[in-house]
Formats: sequence, structure tokens, C-alpha cells
Amino acid sequence: MEVEQRLREHAERLTPSERRIAETILAGPQVVAFGTVADLAAAASAGTATVVRFAVKLGYEGYSELQASIRRDLTGQLRPAAERIRDEPATGGAALLARHLAAEISNVQVTLDGADPATLSAAVALLADTARPVLVLSGVASRGVAMQFVGDLEQLRPACRLLDGNPIDIVRTLALVGAEATIVVLDLRRYERWLIDAQREARANGAGVVAITDSVLSPLARAADHSFVVEAASAGPFDSHVGTLALLDLLVADVSTALRSSATERLDRLEAAWQRADALTDD
Repeated sequence: MEVEQRLREHAERLTPSERRIAETILAGPQVVAFGTVADLAAAASAGTATVVRFAVKLGYEGYSELQASIRRDLTGQLRPAAERIRDEPATGGAALLARHLAAEISNVQVTLDGADPATLSAAVALLADTARPVLVLSGVASRGVAMQFVGDLEQLRPACRLLDGNPIDIVRTLALVGAEATIVVLDLRRYERWLIDAQREARANGAGVVAITDSVLSPLARAADHSFVVEAASAGPFDSHVGTLALLDLLVADVSTALRSSATERLDRLEAAWQRADALTDD
């Protein structure tokens, strides 16, 4: 990160309090990127005035410029894994644990804090409409959380599936469901081309589209009726999907509230079937 270079240049001139601030930033830059001066001061056991002086000492005009610098660097983390792995700190163990913890806590908080209530309400209205089949399209990296989402949603309502296969099957399915379907699209940069093409086909057929992606500037977000931005920063070379999973869990929870009566009956039938089949055990 740019701030790391500045810290190296000023390391010998840092006071003990400023050194704690520096160590806090290096262990969890998300604290600065998505927090306030007070948040960083509390995490570093320092005063807010000390944090501001620290930013100025590093050559920034103030905390806001320091924050902007770190945000740019975190955005740059969403690069190919082959590039990111070359830039990772060589330290593991406790230092890696701290970076990972800070990243994942921030991923969940930033993702859910950024979920607009009106957008959430509109998306849930589509997902809870049992007259509309739900088709989920996902990039390879997001496939695991997409399958979890489909499995959970299918227990609450009928007609949910993960849509994949060859382009002929995908286009045929989208054409046949037409405007009656709700399409949920998940992918982070670098976006898979087939996914963008499939979303475009769904929109052309009049389907309602909900996009879950990494930026409001994403081609998926721009072509959706409703979109959510997830945070995917990671302490390693691969994007994190913890924030995405938290958002999908929120959508499922909201759908379960909207469909409480029918979903309860559906879950009761599933539970009875599992008991008859002796499929599960607590032993």
C-alpha cells in the first residue's frame, strides 16, 4: 500500500503512540478505510488529535486523505490472484490472523451497512413472489455461496434453481421464463462474459434482475433493476465471499418473514420427510 511506503520513510520519527497507530493500520487497513478518526484512535489506544497529527506527518492533508489513500489500495486488492500473491506480506501466524479477522469483519459490516432499505425491500418482493421462478446465475468463484442461497431459498418457496450449463440451455431457459422470472446475478471483477450476456438476455426478455457485485460501476449493477454492492477484501490472494454470504443470508431471512405462513408449512413437510427417512442424526 502507498501508506506502507510512507511508514517506511518515517518509521524512525514516529512516537510510541504513532507507532501503535501505524501497527493498527497495517494489521487492519479496513479500520481506516471504513471507519472514523475515533474508530482508529480507539483501536490504537491513541487520541483523535494524535491520529490527525500522524496523518499529517506522513504527508497527508489530514485523516480524510489518509483514508482515501487506503481505500484506493484496498480497491486495488481486487486484482488477479497471480498478482496479489506477489504483494502479500511474508508474515503468517498471529499477524495474518489479525489481518484476516479485520478484513472479514469489515466485509460483513460494509456490505450490510451499504444495503439500501428500499432496494432490499424491492428485491425481497421479487424473491418472495412465488408466482415468479427464481433463477440464480453465478460466476465460478461465487458458485459456493450461490448454491447455499438457492438451497435455503428453495426450502422457503418453490421454483428456485441455479442456472448453468451451455449457452444454448441458458438462452433457451431465459427465453421460456421471459418476464415471469426473477434473475439473481452474482459475480465480482473480473466478470465472466457469459454472465453479462445472460443478464442482458434476461433483461431483453423482461425478467426482473437483482445483481450482487463489487461496485456500482460493475456492468452487472448497471444492467440490473436492483443491485447490491458487496465488500470482498481479503488477507490472501483470493476474493472473500463472506460479505456476499452475509447479504444472501439477509435476503433469505427477509423472504422467510414475508412468506412466514407458507414457508412454515413447507419447512414442516421437509422436517417430517427427513424424520421418516431417518436422514439426520444428532449422535
